[in-house]
Amino acid sequence: MSSPTEIKVMATAAFKEAYLELVPQFERASGHKVTTTWAGSIDIINRVKAGAATDLIVMAANAIDELIAAGKLAQGSRIDVATSWVAVAVRKGAPKPDISSGDALKRALLAAKSIAYSTGPSGVYLIGLFQRMGIAAQLQSKVKQIKGEPVGAVVARGEAEIGFQQMSELLPVPGIDIVGGLSKDIKQITVFSTGRHVNTQVADAANALTQFFKAPAAHTIIRAKGMEPA
Repeated sequence: MSSPTEIKVMATAAFKEAYLELVPQFERASGHKVTTTWAGSIDIINRVKAGAATDLIVMAANAIDELIAAGKLAQGSRIDVATSWVAVAVRKGAPKPDISSGDALKRALLAAKSIAYSTGPSGVYLIGLFQRMGIAAQLQSKVKQIKGEPVGAVVARGEAEIGFQQMSELLPVPGIDIVGGLSKDIKQITVFSTGRHVNTQVADAANALTQFFKAPAAHTIIRAKGMEPA
């Protein structure tokens, strides 16, 4: 075992619930200390490109790839740890819309008074989906892009009739009912990965944390938190 050290991590919220359960187990097993900064995808990308110091990043695979291409994360350091999918939520007790197909979801969106989605990968996907459905202009006046809190919290307060976010981010939010994931014809799977900073001085410890996320013992926790092991 390597000597105990501090690992600084920057991470987005999609993997948070599994991460919060796994990291204390890793700290006990390894003796290392993990210090985590939580932020949105765009904020992490901007901070790291601006020179923020960290050892490991956990976020969507395409964002990890972007930071590798920018020379901020080490070549070949991307390791996929989990996959997630976009789900739909309404306020607890509210009628659940039909989302059994893309056409059914389209009708539900047009009928809804207000719609919320995140600034993360799910929100980026939905913007494109609304455009492909040909309803982006019709939805423009009733969509809200949520930053700084879970979309589910906005739905729970009644500030949006329908909310979209990664299943793993909706599950822990009280006051909502999860309608389900997007139907197979429009389903979007997002891969979440780790990437090691080019300037980290604790590469071995950072690698050990990633391998802890990948270990079979972590799979049950990842699934319980609304994701699948990658």
